[in-house]
Amino acid sequence: MDYHTPASFKDAVELAANSDGITRFLAGGTDVLVQLRADIVTPDTLIDVKHIPGVHDITRAADGGWTIGVATPGAEMSEHPELGQDWPGVVEGMDLIGSTQVQGRATLVGNLCNGSPAADSVPALVAAGATVSVTGPNGDRTVAVEDIPTGPGRTSLAKGELVNAVHLPARGDNGGDAYLRFIPRTEMDIAVVGCGVNLRLDGDTIVEARVSLGAVAPTVLLVQDCADAIIGTTLDDAALDKLAAAASAACNPITDKRGTIEFRTHVAGVLARRTAKIAYDRAKGAAK
Repeated sequence: MDYHTPASFKDAVELAANSDGITRFLAGGTDVLVQLRADIVTPDTLIDVKHIPGVHDITRAADGGWTIGVATPGAEMSEHPELGQDWPGVVEGMDLIGSTQVQGRATLVGNLCNGSPAADSVPALVAAGATVSVTGPNGDRTVAVEDIPTGPGRTSLAKGELVNAVHLPARGDNGGDAYLRFIPRTEMDIAVVGCGVNLRLDGDTIVEARVSLGAVAPTVLLVQDCADAIIGTTLDDAALDKLAAAASAACNPITDKRGTIEFRTHVAGVLARRTAKIAYDRAKGAAK
């Protein structure tokens, strides 16, 4: 195995593009190192990006948006004094990943690029309308988070490409987001269903919404029918019923040891209702 510590993303891309065999990028390592120890994957080239300047930073842009570096651990997101005020749902999703020890290493980008349909941070990012910056042999490009995973363990990234940062839009006024998941036993279980909701109000009426579901299909879903069910409403019981029905209808899950198809489909509707209520209350000014 060749181990590299590049000083720039350009160097990292060149190493990856010119490597033979299996290449993995190392930021937090909570997926790659576990897979390596379990003999699930043995990289021929391991590229550690933690030494690149800025990869641990959380910065706020002039327009109010946020950039989160590729190696920023979940613990730093949870402890940031302002990020959770703007995007509590995104922080909630990341904060549910693993133990306290894992939180000190696990990253948003790693959780996204691992390609798990049950990744906790991804539905919240998708609901938020987050994008990522991708650096590759042909330069940089910006990609919506929902367009990165293409199936379990797979992404749309080409050979030599890597995600270098996550971007959250400006929160703006009268907006709120939330993330909830259902798990069978302990806080370190994998989600049976996850749901992220992000919305904006004009008075009491929802004028913008994004709803995302995890663990109910081969990739995390952005469900427009769910958004359509609540836009133009005050999130009354009729709107919540339509939302729940749309969430259940969007599901294409499997049966496994964590839940059946029927159970996941039902829970998706229940979680969508609950998550939307929290996001709505936050948009109205409830404590985040």
